[in-house]
Amino acid sequence: MKRLGTFGLHELINSLSNNTQMAGFVRMQKILVVGAGFAGAVYARMLAEGGYIVTVIDRRSHIGGNCFDYIHESGVRVHKYGPHLFHTSNHRVVAWLSQFTSWVDYNHRVVAKIDGDRLVPLPINRKTLNITLGLDLKTSEQVEEYLTNVSSKDDVISNAEDWLFANIGKKLTDLYFRPYTKKMWNLDLSDMDASVVKRINIRVDDDDRYFPLDTFQGMPAEGYTNLFEKIFEHERINVLTNIEFDKKMLPDYDFCFNSMPIDVFFDYEFGDLPYRSIKFHTKIVRIADAASEVTINYTDSGPYTRETWWHNIPNHHLFETGEVVCTVEEPCDYKENYMERYYPVKTHDRRYENVYQLYSNKAKELRNMQFIGRCGTYQYLDMHQVINQSLIGAAKWLTERQCK
Repeated sequence: MKRLGTFGLHELINSLSNNTQMAGFVRMQKILVVGAGFAGAVYARMLAEGGYIVTVIDRRSHIGGNCFDYIHESGVRVHKYGPHLFHTSNHRVVAWLSQFTSWVDYNHRVVAKIDGDRLVPLPINRKTLNITLGLDLKTSEQVEEYLTNVSSKDDVISNAEDWLFANIGKKLTDLYFRPYTKKMWNLDLSDMDASVVKRINIRVDDDDRYFPLDTFQGMPAEGYTNLFEKIFEHERINVLTNIEFDKKMLPDYDFCFNSMPIDVFFDYEFGDLPYRSIKFHTKIVRIADAASEVTINYTDSGPYTRETWWHNIPNHHLFETGEVVCTVEEPCDYKENYMERYYPVKTHDRRYENVYQLYSNKAKELRNMQFIGRCGTYQYLDMHQVINQSLIGAAKWLTERQCK
């Protein structure tokens, strides 16, 4: 990978084309990838290995998208855009990533703060019920019986509130999820799509892992930024940061894979697609005053949703200074945070998906462009899902070109 900063795009293209012709090859097709996050990185690597010349641009000053991490002056590795915790049961994704990184084992755990300072496991498990409600449930069968008794019997699930009421009842929903959801999404649970909370794993035993059903959990041993550097390390990949996409670039390329917000590309023709964003408040704390947990969720009605103590993640406390770092998250509308888009808003009536579909239909008319990634496809996706989609999409595109 070459890090080319603001080197002129036309100079780069001409240079690569000339070098290819001098080597006696037929001109390789030139591909533009917009965005240096996981979607863009997977497409870039797959296409470069397929023989294409790939230019990756990103409007930010760094690669890695929202997974970008760095070493703080305290000696702790910090994820600039909030914790990214890799977990999956898709071992094809793990195998592909493992070409570029080794792993350290890590099973993520979260606690929720209630009644001021009490910390209880989240998602809800048997310990959560016993601590929160003063119960003495000893078996999984007792937990199941309790949840059955307090849950609603309505078979119609039309929103997130319905799903939670049907699985844990009103009291637990109102304590652990209603205030958090309101500040995270600026929506009541009754307005949200059920798919958002169906990601939550409710346990009837004492397993307090946040992702208990995934067969692989771990962190890149040298961090995410190092992982991206290795993915981009290919003679036919060139990365340019601090570059905003411009439609005037397109004639210089044979095809474009674009992870920018699709509504921005079409100049908001059908209206804007809303996102929630996060303001990150990072503070330095004496190690003696640090928490022993990684993530603490806030269940109150205040503006903050959670705090992350980075030094407690394996391979994140790299050298001792006597200080560590804590990041507190404050959700907001993306327009209140420099247009930083993190989470697509999903309502139960699918009104924003309907707007996205108008953009998606219009995008099908573009002959040499495909939208990819969370913002390009307006989907709420985990890392492994983005990677899997991109591996499938890139392989399909390469196969179709070989058949022509």
